[in-house]
Amino acid sequence: MRKIPFAILSAILAFGISLSAYGQDHPPAQQVQTKVNPKEALIYVLIPPGKYQMGCSYNDSKCSNYEKPAHSVTITRGFWIGQTPVTQAAYKNVTGANPSHFKGDQLPVERITWDEAQAYCHRVGMRLPTEAEWEYAARGGNTAALYGPLTRIAWYKGNSGGTTHRVAQKQANDYGLYDMLGNVDEWVSDFYTFYVDNDAVNPLPPTHVPLVEGAPDVPSVASFPSAEASSSRVVRGASWDNDAYFVSASARMRYDPGNRHQNVGFRCAAN
Repeated sequence: MRKIPFAILSAILAFGISLSAYGQDHPPAQQVQTKVNPKEALIYVLIPPGKYQMGCSYNDSKCSNYEKPAHSVTITRGFWIGQTPVTQAAYKNVTGANPSHFKGDQLPVERITWDEAQAYCHRVGMRLPTEAEWEYAARGGNTAALYGPLTRIAWYKGNSGGTTHRVAQKQANDYGLYDMLGNVDEWVSDFYTFYVDNDAVNPLPPTHVPLVEGAPDVPSVASFPSAEASSSRVVRGASWDNDAYFVSASARMRYDPGNRHQNVGFRCAAN
């Protein structure tokens, strides 16, 4: 068995220390648990608590001003999030409808408004993830803009052929989550805001009003480090029609919550 030269080992250890210093702190992926939500037959992954840098990734030259400034976010409690985007089969079984442009049971559902996404999540006992939760889960403990080579982890304009694809066909991140980047953009619960340079703990969207009587509520107190909210909602992850330039864990876009787009879907989360 060949030994690793001391100089190389020292460099590896130094690199690991530098990543820790950058603010990524999470348990190993093998400790993550999964469960099936019987109301929709989709798999959910338990994301452990931790701390990370939200926004522009280290050495990301493509980062936009909307992703700045990077700021420390602490997730003090674990949460569940869908292993994949909600599929058309699941959406049809729960709601009886399928507004998607590209048809296929195992394709992600798309052309969903923000209200419809949130209402679906409530019907299956879940909610939309916050933007901070989404990015933390998408990174899977990785501080880079991508959690693997782009063509291996995402369907985007360069390889999608102009359509969505079956979920879970690309490489998962270290938390076992599929399609966090590419395939479809994903609604999150937050209004679109600019970041400010403040640390945050369990950041919440600026406001929340339950759409369904008896639905799980999210406190309305704003602890998210942001300016006054706009009327637009945030989508994350990029999609099948985005150029490679726009595909990253920190990239964010804004859409009118009532509009339908054939590149926008969602996944649910829960505490």
